Amino acid sequence: MLCPLLFLSAFIVLAGAQQQTVTQPSVVDISSCPITYYGQKYGKLYVNFTRRDIMMCFDKFYDPRNEGDCIMGSSPDKRRAYFNIVQANSVLERWVKIKTQTIQNSLRCSVQITMQIGSSSISLHLFNFGTEAAMFLEADGIGLVAFYTRVSDVLINKVEVNNIVYKSQNDTIDISGCRHSDTVYKPGTVVNSDPQICSSVTCSETATLQTSGCGPLEHCQGNGICVLASTCTVTGPTVIDVQGHMNSIQDHCAYSLFSTPSLPDFLVLGNFRDRRRKDVSFLDSVTLRVDGHDIHLEQGGRVQLDDSTLTLSSSSQLVHGVQLSKDQTGVTAELTNLKISVFFDGDTAQIVLKGPAGSSVEGLCGNSSSSLSDLRLSEYSSTSCEMQYSETADSTIDCNSVTERCNLLKEAPFSSCNTDIDPEPYITACTDTLCKYPAVDGLNCQFLKAYARACSQYNHTLDGWTSKTGCSSEAFCQDRTCSDHEFCGEKMVSGDTRCFCRAIFASKYQANNSLGDATVCKENSASLTLVGCLLEDKDINYSALQLNDPTCRGRVDKLTHMVTFSFNSSKRCGTVVTTNNSYIIYKNTIRSQNYSSDVITRKDQVQIDFSCVYSQPNINTATFRIRDWSVAQCITSGAWNYTLTIKAYTDAGRTQLVEWNSELQLNEKIWMVLKTDGLDGSMVSVVTDSCWATDKASPTSSPRHDLIINGCANPADPTVQVEENGLATSAYFSFNMFRFTGGSSDIFLHCQLHLCPKQGNNCIPTCNTPARVRRSASLAYEPEAPAFISVSWTY
Repeated sequence: MLCPLLFLSAFIVLAGAQQQTVTQPSVVDISSCPITYYGQKYGKLYVNFTRRDIMMCFDKFYDPRNEGDCIMGSSPDKRRAYFNIVQANSVLERWVKIKTQTIQNSLRCSVQITMQIGSSSISLHLFNFGTEAAMFLEADGIGLVAFYTRVSDVLINKVEVNNIVYKSQNDTIDISGCRHSDTVYKPGTVVNSDPQICSSVTCSETATLQTSGCGPLEHCQGNGICVLASTCTVTGPTVIDVQGHMNSIQDHCAYSLFSTPSLPDFLVLGNFRDRRRKDVSFLDSVTLRVDGHDIHLEQGGRVQLDDSTLTLSSSSQLVHGVQLSKDQTGVTAELTNLKISVFFDGDTAQIVLKGPAGSSVEGLCGNSSSSLSDLRLSEYSSTSCEMQYSETADSTIDCNSVTERCNLLKEAPFSSCNTDIDPEPYITACTDTLCKYPAVDGLNCQFLKAYARACSQYNHTLDGWTSKTGCSSEAFCQDRTCSDHEFCGEKMVSGDTRCFCRAIFASKYQANNSLGDATVCKENSASLTLVGCLLEDKDINYSALQLNDPTCRGRVDKLTHMVTFSFNSSKRCGTVVTTNNSYIIYKNTIRSQNYSSDVITRKDQVQIDFSCVYSQPNINTATFRIRDWSVAQCITSGAWNYTLTIKAYTDAGRTQLVEWNSELQLNEKIWMVLKTDGLDGSMVSVVTDSCWATDKASPTSSPRHDLIINGCANPADPTVQVEENGLATSAYFSFNMFRFTGGSSDIFLHCQLHLCPKQGNNCIPTCNTPARVRRSASLAYEPEAPAFISVSWTY
């Protein structure tokens, strides 16, 4: 048998390697032959001496309070040790494998440490077998030499490493192993943990570590099977993804929150909007796009499928593969085939994944590398949604108190959940928002409630959290529906809830100190629309408002909450019509009931004047040939659009039309009718200013014979009779047939007329001839486009 000392003396030192002598605390570089010590690879040895021992540690200098990974033995004489890197040798490799009976890899090199202890020459060898390692100790003197291996008091397969003691003058041990979760395992070890936590550890025969268990987004179902169990929370402007990372939305757009390649026809998106401030965005609604349909989860617990509203209860309702239910805490939508649930309480959305292991998450809820612009959904966003605003800081906010409030998430009972769900993202979201935005509308509890609900996914009940924080688990503003330009908030005084105007929407009215839109003037009506939430801001009750006529009240749109006041030709509501130079003004007033002009009043008083102003109608000319039966002509006169029809009759009853083949005799009496359609006779009348005849179609041709001059019969032609003019929307006159001497037998009749506002005007021309018998007719007016609009506001 080969003597170990003689055998090891045959080792060949690696080329270029120099012996290092250590007499004081030193760091020995062994990176050219690193040693994998019980599963941890090291390239340095930290050597120091005590009164009795030499300490050779791999990770730091020896500290008795925290020992580390060390080899310890009797201190050499004169505290001197020599270190060499030795080249691999196939004979030596076989010898070590025979001695250990466990090493399987090839020898690569070794570290040789020699020293003198009393009469004994000591050599300690550390062999590098890649993932494996061995230690050999030889001594040639008298007496027992002891060396110990330690691994920081960590248990190795139920055997304490610091109790694995090697005491031998000539022997070899295997110092291979695997490390996992602060535990050391011997080669060839397989550990199947409790199926409740779904993990197993395998340390192969060559000390290669293999682990299996649930991924970072998974949890153990309790039967050894891993399933996804991750929560994405979206609250206020903040998205806390499934990895616990934060993202803050600064604009007012819609974004993709969740999608997965395993279900291409499913998408969860969040729509962010402003509330009391323009510079802070809030999650306003959540939309589930399923198989081409949109399921909208909105504030107040309203759920819409495309454009129809769904009625939900605590019992699930299946809609396009999504189970929908609603209770006092909010609305839950669950996609059963992928085990994804989406909860929304009007302020906070939580997307919980419980699907099979391996499912990936995309969108803001996933650990996505996509930029915000890539995840922005333009088809669900307004065109100006990317605009960001700045506003003056709210000086009433005490950020120190806010921070103290948000830090409750690190105290009991929330602290019991801190190991499962990191509270820091929730605390940051809470402080960032509440240091900028007032703690109203349930916002003081919103982030605490979001964290508590996320904890419930890990079966943390957090008993007593509502009583400690003064919060409620019920949804804020449940069953109160607001319009698109509104949000639900709480009144400052009573704490009741109502619909408030969004800041961006309200700003365009506040800039003009107005309560609504401009007056709309149409063909036969005028209307003014007031904004319901602006009226409530002024504490004005719309139901107590009226027009000049007390029976004319505002109509409320149940969807938009806009209040509209209007009048038209059939219901004038006390409208006052006046003229001012070349304009006609239609004016009405929205006022409080029992409006008082006294010096003082103890009730809110409202007076909103609104008016439509039109240009006076122009004078228009119409041409008619006697034998044409009738002529219809569309005329635009200022803001009025109407049709004028001219007809000729051979009888006073105006029943026998003059036709193209009628035999008309000279001096035969003809009755003319100028009739309009599309005018409101209660407002305007038609005035025929003049009529004259020519033998050509041109009204300026000669010769010319006047029939009506300045609205009256031509005194030079006694056959002309004006029967009705300026009274209604039609005019009648008659004359005896004639012809131009030496001219054509055709007679062209030209009439010039205008519209006259009746209120405040006498539209009937004053003539010197005896009064004619006149008929009455209904009146109408038809304004279409205002020359300008005037609205004045007082309240």
